[in-house]
Amino acid sequence: MAADKEEKEDGNGRREAEQATGLEGENEKEEGEELEALRAELRAARQAAEANLSKLKYLMADFDNYRKQMEKQVASRVESGKAELLLKFLNIRDDYQRALATAKKQENVAVSPIVIEGLEGILKNIDSLLSSEGVRPIEAVGTPFDPNVHDAIAFAPRDDVPENSVTAEIRRGYMLNGKVLRPSMVEIAKKIVKNSDTDNNA
Repeated sequence: MAADKEEKEDGNGRREAEQATGLEGENEKEEGEELEALRAELRAARQAAEANLSKLKYLMADFDNYRKQMEKQVASRVESGKAELLLKFLNIRDDYQRALATAKKQENVAVSPIVIEGLEGILKNIDSLLSSEGVRPIEAVGTPFDPNVHDAIAFAPRDDVPENSVTAEIRRGYMLNGKVLRPSMVEIAKKIVKNSDTDNNA
């Protein structure tokens, strides 16, 4: 009787052990599936993060290019506005210089030398202002004609200077930061062509 009881208990123990082993196997299987699912999610998250990072880099590069382009456009507009204003100053300077030259030549009207000196001082101040803004006069007389900086409005028949060299400056030209602000109006030399008479003896 006691032996039967022991056998029964052993059988129950084996069954419980088998059930426990089966449960452990199922638990391990479920844990393995969950782990694989988590790994797959992690891979997907990494791929999404890399894709987002790549998009962010492209957006940052595009924004940087846009910013540089806008800075160039703003600088160009500022430079253009500055050039227009300086051209107006140059026209005023031209008028002022002509008035000063006329005042110096007046014979029938007595103009005090002090007044002339004062007017010349103002002209120097105008030139100093233009120079401080990067305005430089274009060299003209005695230089070869350059269509990039000179406008030829007259020709002079000359043999004493090379052909196409500038012989006179009608209106001074100026450069602004290496660019032509206003071309010089000039007269250039042309060679004198002499017709030689030939004797036609038949």
